[in-house]
Amino acid sequence: MILSFTFIIAVAVALFMGLNIGGNNAAASMGAAYGAKVRTKYQAVLLISVFSVLGSVIDGGAVIKTLGSGILPAGTIVVQGAIIAVAASGITVFLANLFRVPISTSQAAVGSVVGIGFFYGASKINAPFIGYIISWWIITPLLAWLLAYLMGKYLYTNILIWLAEHHESDASIKKSLNILLIISGCYVAYSAGANNAANAVGPFVGAGLIGSIPGAIFGGLAIGLGALLMGGRVLDTVGKEITELCVIRATFVEFTSAFIVHIASIKGIPVSLGEIVAAGIIGIGCANSGMHIVKSEVVKKILIAWVISPLFAGIIGFALMKMI
Repeated sequence: MILSFTFIIAVAVALFMGLNIGGNNAAASMGAAYGAKVRTKYQAVLLISVFSVLGSVIDGGAVIKTLGSGILPAGTIVVQGAIIAVAASGITVFLANLFRVPISTSQAAVGSVVGIGFFYGASKINAPFIGYIISWWIITPLLAWLLAYLMGKYLYTNILIWLAEHHESDASIKKSLNILLIISGCYVAYSAGANNAANAVGPFVGAGLIGSIPGAIFGGLAIGLGALLMGGRVLDTVGKEITELCVIRATFVEFTSAFIVHIASIKGIPVSLGEIVAAGIIGIGCANSGMHIVKSEVVKKILIAWVISPLFAGIIGFALMKMI
């Protein structure tokens, strides 16, 4: 009876986290296309719900393993600890959703696991691996920003000229770009599932409560449902409040962001798709409007949330373990 009740709580907590991931980072991954007015909110979140499941099942195993047994030794976190780890990161992401800020769910998930690790003893934490993960957190958004800035500053005009030379009319150009943007959006959603499903189920896999494949399926479904139920709020922040986007720029941001996250997923590194997409959109904005866009209140709010989220989740995780 106790085990059954614990299992129910674990499922509820994992579902809560998955829903909030879908409402935050996975939904933010469609912000580029939504800002370019190519997809409606409903179309965006529907694509996320389908392809996030595929991504989590096909390519989500490596990141699930990282959060389950890469940061702390296998067996360190028991079922109760896994529940607290996922709950702590879920609470953090839920608060971010309330304030419509696309924070890093991956950073929150890693922060909560590290907080649990400090409870059991700092020596159990794989510090070199944490440093390696943090280096990815720093490099990936910078790379997304740089690629987007270079595209907006130096390649955009050449792309327009090429499109005009190889298409008969404006309608033909628009049709081709819309198809390309749909493909890029599906790739974005796939990458989101591959990387972010672990944030909901990784600790439970590490605790032996669920297998890797069933966990990936459950995490992907939860993310998809969260995108459908809560994705619209953060879409407005990422797609409209940072900078204006055209279809070409939106497509470039999506493809580069999805590729970066996909590589990280294969390497087993939990990164934030929402963070990387937002950095790409900021890069486009800087190329179009100048560096002053970085000083905008929306960008400041996002940057602050990125720093606070892992610390806040870690503190919550440590405090809950102390209480129990």
